Amino acid sequence: MAITTYTELKAAIANWLNRDDLTAVIPDFIALAEADIDRRVRHWRMEQRSTATLDDRYTQLPQGFLEAVRFHLDTDERPIELLTPLAMQKRRQENSDAGGKPKYYAIIGGQIEVWPTPDAAYTGELYYYTRTAPLDDNTASNWILDHFPDVYLYGALVHSAPYLVDDQRAATWSALYQSAIDGINSNNEKAKFGGSGLRVQVNTY
Repeated sequence: MAITTYTELKAAIANWLNRDDLTAVIPDFIALAEADIDRRVRHWRMEQRSTATLDDRYTQLPQGFLEAVRFHLDTDERPIELLTPLAMQKRRQENSDAGGKPKYYAIIGGQIEVWPTPDAAYTGELYYYTRTAPLDDNTASNWILDHFPDVYLYGALVHSAPYLVDDQRAATWSALYQSAIDGINSNNEKAKFGGSGLRVQVNTY
């Protein structure tokens, strides 16, 4: 059967498990799979762009933020370098919390901290990975289900195994799920880098 909607996905999971008494818990298997997919998948369809005014030390992260891709000021598109929170604290202490054009940022407490603290209002542009819209009765599909339904199916089956105490099939589901995850990430590499991977440019003088 086709798996193009949340309803069809739930039916497919029940069919693969050969069970008709799991209606109440199959949505839990799907939700657990979604949480794991957000941790393990990075794809260009998850990328978002957000702008914000940087006029204070801290700026709120955008909704659904998972991981930064790059961050820069729109005035000159100069990258703002990511630091650990500890490195940010040390830099601030060593420079007496000086103000100026932001050069570094750290992610802490659900916010972006920049240094130097802005001495004027700057516009920052953040490219980041965002969470995929979860499926439910109001959200019938999303980009993963549209393009990679096997990830949802095998991910839900993986999370069904502990509930059903089905250790025999857990390894099979896990292998199929890992292959599907690898397929998504490989698709991203091919789309962004033409399948050739990252290339290092060597300058000769």
